[in-house]
Amino acid sequence: MASSPDRLAAAEPGSRRGPVRRWVRDHPADIVDLFVYVVVLNLAIEYLPAVISEGFTLSLLTAVLLKVTLEIVRFLKGRIVARFRVAATPGPKVAAALALWVVAAGSKFVVLELVALFFGDSVSLGGFIPVTLLVVVLLLSRSAVRLLLIDPAAGAS
Repeated sequence: MASSPDRLAAAEPGSRRGPVRRWVRDHPADIVDLFVYVVVLNLAIEYLPAVISEGFTLSLLTAVLLKVTLEIVRFLKGRIVARFRVAATPGPKVAAALALWVVAAGSKFVVLELVALFFGDSVSLGGFIPVTLLVVVLLLSRSAVRLLLIDPAAGAS
């Protein structure tokens, strides 16, 4: 058994931590997002017949998959919107708007295919409409929880 000073040294912020633990401590909002996604996904499983998961572990893994996929989609959308804003002529603006629509609509098909690829028949998010509604509720829930957790005093300084 380690002595008290050894345990205290291990608990200090500068001590050695594994990469997963470091990432978790550096990204608390992403962890909260994941919890929100798990709750919303399990509510969808309970109340929407088209959304199916054979167990909690699979719903947790599905929430992780959704979190990663939606972060990539948000990144891509941000890049496209930035190109749209800097476009000076109608041609590039139309191309950026079309690309944004393709990413927005296509991402739902990507989500469905990734779920099928990783989980097969053990998890189903329904079709295009149910997964679109699920994604909208996930993002709205995420935003609502983040607003609840923001310290208004921190922004006022």
